[in-house]
Amino acid sequence: MNKETNDSPPTLFPYLSYRDASAALDWLAETFGFAKTVDFRDEEGNVMHAEMSFGNGAIMLGTATVDQPAESHRNVPAEHGIYVYVADVDAHYQRALAAGAHIVFPPEDTEWGTRRYRALDPEGYEWSFGNYRPNPNA
Repeated sequence: MNKETNDSPPTLFPYLSYRDASAALDWLAETFGFAKTVDFRDEEGNVMHAEMSFGNGAIMLGTATVDQPAESHRNVPAEHGIYVYVADVDAHYQRALAAGAHIVFPPEDTEWGTRRYRALDPEGYEWSFGNYRPNPNA
């Protein structure tokens, strides 16, 4: 059983493989406001392992290797992605829009009383930003 509290450090860290992880680092910082905290490169300059923070959360990413298939071998439903809490959905949306993000859904109010929007990054990962903060200790 998980005995973490909201005051504990995060325990969930999504990881993503990008064909051009170096460009992804720059794009995620410029478009969504992530901050690069770790960036390990190989001798050719490929991102072997990188970390980016947003609030008290973080993601890990790296360059896809030739050992990884170009596409998933699973038939994954189209609606999946990474959700990120933001206090001001509309301001964050305007930042992403101004930076040229491909918007999947503009800001909307949900039936359960929150606000959110969705965007794709240049390699097709879907990012959802909203003012709902999940409670892992509920």
